[in-house]
Amino acid sequence: MRARIYQPTKTAMQSGTAKTKNWVLEFVNETGRDVDPLMGWTSSADTQTQVKLFFDSKEAALDYAKDKGIDAVVTDPKKRKPVIRPGGYGENFATNRRGVWTH
Repeated sequence: MRARIYQPTKTAMQSGTAKTKNWVLEFVNETGRDVDPLMGWTSSADTQTQVKLFFDSKEAALDYAKDKGIDAVVTDPKKRKPVIRPGGYGENFATNRRGVWTH
């Protein structure tokens, strides 16, 4: 069995870093996908591709893969700096404002 271990990125709808702290072990499709001739749906006989295991650290995911005899490939995330501006949108609602805030 082959698998990949990675840390998920934030979705396009997120501005924060929720659900990006854990590491995921995801199995690779061994058989490929087939197209059903009647309905046109894409399917696979390999049910392992539906399994995603979440771990608190990369080492825990690697230890699990080693214990179960899974050939795992680790993809390290590319870190980006947080976009936190001083005086951003949250400052509009600050309780220590000097002046009155109006539109």
